[in-house]
Amino acid sequence: MTRLPTFLATAFMALFVTVTPASAQPASRATAVFAGGCFWCMEKPFDDMPGVISTTSGFTGGTVANPTYEQVVAGGTGHTEAVQVVYDPRRVTYAQLLRTYWLQVDPFDGDGQFCDQGDSYRPAIFVANPVERAAAEASKTTLQQRFGRPILVQIETAAPFYPAEAYHQNYYRTNPTRYRFYRSGCGRDARLRAIWGRDAGR
Repeated sequence: MTRLPTFLATAFMALFVTVTPASAQPASRATAVFAGGCFWCMEKPFDDMPGVISTTSGFTGGTVANPTYEQVVAGGTGHTEAVQVVYDPRRVTYAQLLRTYWLQVDPFDGDGQFCDQGDSYRPAIFVANPVERAAAEASKTTLQQRFGRPILVQIETAAPFYPAEAYHQNYYRTNPTRYRFYRSGCGRDARLRAIWGRDAGR
């Protein structure tokens, strides 16, 4: 059976046949925002990608300006935990970012991720323009066709992004033991392996 990542890569590549003049040069920086449950677990996979400049854990999709972590997890702000990815489009494409995103999430759970449930952990792809929306929608359709069941990750219009407190940033580096314990205890790694096989989390 064809492995899903190869299937996804082929489908995504078709979306990005260039339609711009050869002389057009892409910007050296672009930003993408993804929500996949606990933001601690979303930074490392993107940081490991060549062409990614930085990642920031934070909150988006809600109505409260500059929320604190306590406010968001308490509910009522409308925000979800998310990661902001700054990348160089000359080295990594939005399609490649999408592929990495899908391998970090349970696409069949729209109410949260793994042991973290509720609106502040809902998974979503936040798109900033029609090109990103088209790519995200196409990737979601590809997965629905492949699995034969609804993909519950939402595609939402980008909203203001608010960085989380400093102690949340790069948590996998500053607290590696607690980070690994959290991933395991939350059932994240086991569930990702069940869905994505050996490419889970990559």
